[in-house]
Amino acid sequence: MDTPFLMPPHRTTPDGSPRRVGVEVEFADLDAPSAAAAVRDLYGGTLELENPHRCRVRGTRLGDFTVELDMRSAHPEPKDGEGEPSKLDLVVEKLRPLWGNIGSLVMPFEIAAPPIPFDRLSELEALFTTLRERGASGTEASPLFAFGLHLNPQVARTDADHILDHLKAFLILSPWLRSEIRVDPTRRLTGFIAAFPTDYAAKVVDPAYRPDMDQLIADYLESNPTRNRELDLFPLFAHLDPDTLFAKVKDPHVRPRPTFHYRLPNARLGDPDWRLAQDWNRWVAVEQLAADRERLDRLGADYRDFAARKALDDWAAEAGRRLAG
Repeated sequence: MDTPFLMPPHRTTPDGSPRRVGVEVEFADLDAPSAAAAVRDLYGGTLELENPHRCRVRGTRLGDFTVELDMRSAHPEPKDGEGEPSKLDLVVEKLRPLWGNIGSLVMPFEIAAPPIPFDRLSELEALFTTLRERGASGTEASPLFAFGLHLNPQVARTDADHILDHLKAFLILSPWLRSEIRVDPTRRLTGFIAAFPTDYAAKVVDPAYRPDMDQLIADYLESNPTRNRELDLFPLFAHLDPDTLFAKVKDPHVRPRPTFHYRLPNARLGDPDWRLAQDWNRWVAVEQLAADRERLDRLGADYRDFAARKALDDWAAEAGRRLAG
């Protein structure tokens, strides 16, 4: 049975345009051209092969898709237009496809969908079904696969209070989210989606914690000097205050975007019961809590009590009961 896609309280940006969300899904056992062909067959457009491990599908009814091996060394470096390449450069470029072939044994391929309006998310459900039917495997297929589904919902506002409310809501619900998603053990071990430090979470969910944007970013970077968090705010902070972010962070993977980068869900493409809607709806629960300041503060105070008693495992079940009640 299809799972309906819930909608968050805020569906537009301040100028009235619909909020959008980018979706990224990682998988194995299907190469880039084959996965790109699945995109083209579903949504139209033109398939462009950039190299053996990266394709674009341009002009689909949803926008432009990228399909690539998530391994930087498998792709040609951008040309700066200065001088002829050296012999070493030529050898390196010839080896890149081979590195990609070897890397694809353990590294995921990734489809990055274009940002689409929330009310069109259901159109992506068919992509996951088609990938599975054509042989793609998800994180459950091998102990070596630490594959994720990333959601990048556009923020409704960029003021400190709005962003803080969503961070508070996420921190409060994080134990519940992890229990619901049943995060794959390999993904936990690799550290790509490390939980926020408990001391930091307890500080932020305190109802009295109301910093301005500068202090919010400074506190975040002090306690989280890595993008490997279940909710990665580096892209958003790089968009809002690039000078501060990039003075602290030297990571070429960080791209400024006015989005929350939600990295927690597994990519369970091999599971016929898995639906994009399930993980999207869990994110919507975060936005619903963020929009209710009274409830947010009440649960924040309760979270702090559980954290002080080192009982956050119990908080996961308690948060679930509060959401259902």
